[in-house]
Amino acid sequence: MKKSTHIKEVFFLFLKLGTVAFGGPAAHISMMESEVVTKRKWMTREHFLDMVGATNLVPGPNSTQMTMHCGHVRAGWLGLWVAGLSFIFPAVVFTLILAMFYGKYGEVPGIAPIFYGIKPAVIGIIFTATQKLGKKAFKNWQLIAIGILVTALSLFGIDEFLLIIGSGVIGMIWLNFGQQNSLKTVIAPLLLIAKPVGINISNTAIFTSFLKIAILLFGSGYVLIAYVDAELVEKLGWLTKEQLLDAIAFGQFTPGPVLTTATFIGYQLNGISGALWASLGMFLPSFFLVGLLVKLIPILRKSKLLSKFLDAVNAGAVGIMIAISLKLGYELAFEWQSLLIMVVSILVAFRFKKVSSFYIIIGGATLGFLLSFL
Repeated sequence: MKKSTHIKEVFFLFLKLGTVAFGGPAAHISMMESEVVTKRKWMTREHFLDMVGATNLVPGPNSTQMTMHCGHVRAGWLGLWVAGLSFIFPAVVFTLILAMFYGKYGEVPGIAPIFYGIKPAVIGIIFTATQKLGKKAFKNWQLIAIGILVTALSLFGIDEFLLIIGSGVIGMIWLNFGQQNSLKTVIAPLLLIAKPVGINISNTAIFTSFLKIAILLFGSGYVLIAYVDAELVEKLGWLTKEQLLDAIAFGQFTPGPVLTTATFIGYQLNGISGALWASLGMFLPSFFLVGLLVKLIPILRKSKLLSKFLDAVNAGAVGIMIAISLKLGYELAFEWQSLLIMVVSILVAFRFKKVSSFYIIIGGATLGFLLSFL
């Protein structure tokens, strides 16, 4: 079969997935496995699982990086780029449309009750995501201890980026005590402590901030909440916590990668150009990282030092998510309507684990609208 035919296959498959893939990274990867392994037989299941494991060793959105891996297997380097862009494009467009709608109507009194109900509903999604991530991240008592320490320090206002890097370094030393390993694998993450280009909200600063987040973002796309809160809310003051909740909520309305939340935030900061620069900063590193992974997977999988560093980073990220969940929940707990919606969303999210976050947000919006008449 001609290479051009393979490129077309990759383009149409991942454009379809990018249009219909609701449910978060785990759901996306399950759909990909069905399409490229079971249905199309582009690779073995073992090969697919190797790629899933490799994406967990580098920062960036796991499910988006998996599309790039699959595209490379089917159609080489061009397939890598075509797969990633095809998967990202629908979500960016949908999110941009929602951001424009929000920017125009979000403060209109007739629409406000709907958004009012969405904010506390997001808390249920965050708590559920945190609980799922915690099960994977807290593999032993040392990682649990790191997570608890990071949660406490985050609640006291310590810079989250320093906590993430610090947890990684502590875990690397603690979990590898007595082992002889090179420190080269942690030099790049340590350099990311540098501040963004500028404090003013310019496209360059937006791009730099999201690029920094993307290079440091390990694990699930939901961990983005911790990083955006650290950089754009606490450090730069570009967003309020309420605006962050709105951005998270609208990220759930769209199919494809959860990280298109960056598109929504970029639009709120600087219109369409801000949305495009934020999206570019968020996704561009993944294309190059996956390109490197194609050659380095065998080495990465054998690196004990890198593995322990990332384990501790994940534990620290979950600790920050716990702190943020507590902060956001506290802020919404003083009005009985928002408290009710928050409690219901948490109960639904935990009781019915397979219910899409999309429906939880729709339910919160509906309940918020109805309670506004009381």
